[in-house]
Amino acid sequence: MAAPSATEVNSPGRFCPAHYGYAPGDFARAVDFVADTLIVVGGLYGNLAALDAAEALLAAEADHARLVFNGDFHWFDIDPDDFAAIEARVLRHVALRGNVETELAGDDSGAGCGCAYPDNVSDAEVARSNAILERLRRTAQESPASPARLGRLPMNRVAEVGGLRIGLVHGDAESLAGWRFSSEALDRTEATVWLNAVRQASGIDVFASSHTCLPTLRQFALPDGALTVINNGAAGMPNFAGTLYGVATRISTRPASMCKSPTLYGVRHGALHIDAVALHYDRPAWQAQFLRDWPEGSVAHASYWKRIAGGPDYDLVSAAGEYL
Repeated sequence: MAAPSATEVNSPGRFCPAHYGYAPGDFARAVDFVADTLIVVGGLYGNLAALDAAEALLAAEADHARLVFNGDFHWFDIDPDDFAAIEARVLRHVALRGNVETELAGDDSGAGCGCAYPDNVSDAEVARSNAILERLRRTAQESPASPARLGRLPMNRVAEVGGLRIGLVHGDAESLAGWRFSSEALDRTEATVWLNAVRQASGIDVFASSHTCLPTLRQFALPDGALTVINNGAAGMPNFAGTLYGVATRISTRPASMCKSPTLYGVRHGALHIDAVALHYDRPAWQAQFLRDWPEGSVAHASYWKRIAGGPDYDLVSAAGEYL
C-alpha cells in the first residue's frame, strides 16, 4: 500500500491528538494499587456476554484479585440500556479510558474515532470507524453524566503484583492510541532501543495493553532489566482465525487453573505468571446483540461481522511464537 498523503495522515481517525500523549517517566510514580492477580480486559467493545465472562474469571480467583478494563469498553453498545449497563458494571472495577471513551467525553469530531490507524488500514475502514463513533456519541449524550464520567478516567495506571511494577495502558508507553505494542512494532530490530529507554525512564517491569485489536506477547532482556509486553487484543471479539472467543490477560503470583482460566500462552517474569487466557463468552447472545443494533448494511457490520462470526486473519504463532 502506498504511504498516505499528509492530508490522510492528519485526517479524522488517522492521528493521535496531543492530549493523548504522556511520557514513559510518568510511570515512575508510586503505585496506584497492589494486587495478587490482575485480569486485564481491553477491547470489550460493548459486549455484555464478554463482560459476564470477565466477571466470572474474577470470581474464580482468590482474594486480592482485581479486574482491570484498560479502555474501549464501549463501541458497539448503541442501545441506551446496554450502554448504561456496560458503563455501570465496568466502573465498579479498575477502569482506564481508551480512545473510544476519550472521544465520547468530548464533542469535537476532529479526531474521529481517535484510533490513530496506521497506513495498512484502508480509508474505507477508517471512515466506518469514525461513523461508529459518531453514532455511539449520540447514545452517550442521552446520559448527561456519562461524558464527564468517562473524561475523568485516567489514561494509565501503575499496579504492583508480586513485587513487580505493572504499567496498565490502552495504547503504548507514550500514547493512549499508540501502536508500538503491536506484534509488528515489537518485532522490529529498532524496537529494543525504544523499549530500553522506556524501561529506564518508567521502572515498569510489565506493560499490559490492548488498542491494536490483535494480541501479542513479547519478553525482552534489556540492558536496564527485563521487560514483558502483553497485549490482549480484544476481549469482546475473536482474535484468531477460526475461533469464537475473546482474550484477556492474567498477571498473577499464582499459576492459572486450566479449568477456570484456559491459558493460550504465557511466560514467567520473576515471581509472576503472565498469561493470555481465553474469554469464552455466550456467542449466540453476543451475536444477537450485535445484529440487533448493527444489521447487514450497517457500517459496523461491514467492518466487523466477518471477524465476529469467524475470527480475523491472525494466528497464535503470530501472537506468541516461542511462548506457546
